[in-house]
Amino acid sequence: MPRERKSARTRERILAAAAQVLSRKGWAGTRLVDIAEVAAVQAPAVYYYWPSREDLLAEVVTTGQQATLEHVVASLAALPADASALDRIDGAIAAHLEVVLRRSEFSLAAIRNAAQLPDDIRECQLVGQREYADVWRGLVEDAVAAGELTADVDTRAARMLVLGALNWAPEWWNPDRGSLEDVVATTQHVVRRGLTPH
Repeated sequence: MPRERKSARTRERILAAAAQVLSRKGWAGTRLVDIAEVAAVQAPAVYYYWPSREDLLAEVVTTGQQATLEHVVASLAALPADASALDRIDGAIAAHLEVVLRRSEFSLAAIRNAAQLPDDIRECQLVGQREYADVWRGLVEDAVAAGELTADVDTRAARMLVLGALNWAPEWWNPDRGSLEDVVATTQHVVRRGLTPH
């Protein structure tokens, strides 16, 4: 059992190292030797746990997608039962930014590499992407149905624009130049002002 636990910890360490390297160097620039260095293992040790570099990186992307989805869904579930549709959108904005900017290197790696994935891995990634998009589709459509968003809004465009802005945040946000809380509040303000009736 101790040996199995040590093996599991080594696997987790390699996976975390892969997320760190992938989020910084991208799909094409991520090398096993770099991952092994961060994980403090020999590069061939990676093949004990994954058949290939691609399998390892695909797991990072899948893990990152799932981390984002689970954090946002859990945050929405924790809101009061009488939360308005716009309050729920605010909650999803806060949860998404929190997970990609502070909580999960996996989520960051998944977002930054979505456009770089090989076709076969991209097909698997799209399944998770659609599941997450469904959460946001429901949030926007609920807000329209409740009369909290302007009636003539293109719900698909609204959803894609908001998600695009959220996913771009890691490329420009610098914690030394503004807090996460300020970014969240500003994003919520922009969305409310842009999509609600005046």
